[in-house]
Amino acid sequence: MRSIRPALAAASLAVALALTATACDSGGDPKADAKPTDSAAKEGGSGADEAQLPDDLDGIADRLKEHGIDVDKWKDGEWKNWDKDKWLREAKDFANPVIEGLWDADRMKTAKSPSQTISSKAAASNEGVTDPEPRPVRAEPERTPYYKYAAPVGKIFFDTPEGTAVCSGTVVKDPRNPGKSNLVWTAGHCVHAGQKGGWYRNIVFTPAYNHKGLSARALESAGPQDRAPYGQFWADWISTSNEWIDGTTAQDAESGSYEYDYAVLHVKPERGTKSLEETVGAALPVDFSSPSPKSVDAMGAWGYPQAPPYDGALMHKCVDRPGRLSLTPSSPTMYRIGCTMTAGSSGGGWFREIGGGKLALVSNTSIGPAGSNGWLAGPQLGDGAKRVFDTMSEKYGSQ
Repeated sequence: MRSIRPALAAASLAVALALTATACDSGGDPKADAKPTDSAAKEGGSGADEAQLPDDLDGIADRLKEHGIDVDKWKDGEWKNWDKDKWLREAKDFANPVIEGLWDADRMKTAKSPSQTISSKAAASNEGVTDPEPRPVRAEPERTPYYKYAAPVGKIFFDTPEGTAVCSGTVVKDPRNPGKSNLVWTAGHCVHAGQKGGWYRNIVFTPAYNHKGLSARALESAGPQDRAPYGQFWADWISTSNEWIDGTTAQDAESGSYEYDYAVLHVKPERGTKSLEETVGAALPVDFSSPSPKSVDAMGAWGYPQAPPYDGALMHKCVDRPGRLSLTPSSPTMYRIGCTMTAGSSGGGWFREIGGGKLALVSNTSIGPAGSNGWLAGPQLGDGAKRVFDTMSEKYGSQ
């Protein structure tokens, strides 16, 4: 029988996140703040290339023009051109012009999750440090309304060559802009195709998506306030790791770039000027200490699983004692927990208690097993992840 300790830690994590979520400027009522409806340098192990970074967020038209793209034509549909020369991949080339009203109910409904799985053989036949596969933990639906129990968590929508797609993300604190963060943590594969392509497009973050927990069918006739109680926030810069941009694809996980599968978005509201943290009223700090799995009683993963048996409408959570997963002998060890969430939860934050009932983001969902949905794995966030975050905070945080 499992120890009672993780069970107690699970309850504590859930309570702590609820306390974080309800400590809102708006008193927990999204209607009080709701609005109608970088890339940074390729950092990771090698540090920033500051020469590649623009000095402001307003050069979208100029960046597109350098590649022969007119921003007005882009908004009129040129963004659908995924030809090699038009699919921008370098860190300095990220561009995500706001197309107001693009993400309506129909486009949200058709968005599918990018599948990020590895074979059982890839997960088990390595020579690194890997603990036994965890027992599956059944994902639980988050309590509603989400703005009361998990306000920092939201859903990310974006376009890929294969169509509309979804991931999950978390509002994180910006230490250089206290109380006014515009930063969202997610996975690298939710923003960039890695070795096989470039930056995805029309990337938006929707905090507390479907906060009433309506069914997918009910959402079809629901109003914008139910789907996006705080409105939509467009990424104007994104930072991810060198290892992810230059690394492997989902079909070749053995080369290990999933250990660097993280990203930070700087966002702005589709309408209005209020910061994301002020609007939502909640954000979580990021823990870059890479705690040993053995030193952590429990980690909790939150997100919006979309692949069957889920449909992407509801926020779910799993809490478990973390173990270790190594994809190659030479690559960093990942965290792994038992969890039945599927694709769509990718990018969703992993949280742990850091004392005094407070939570911090310590990882994000990156991969799961192919052919089943018994566990999730996420990267440890160390110095490389901190450089990605610091670049975004220092260069763009106050803009």
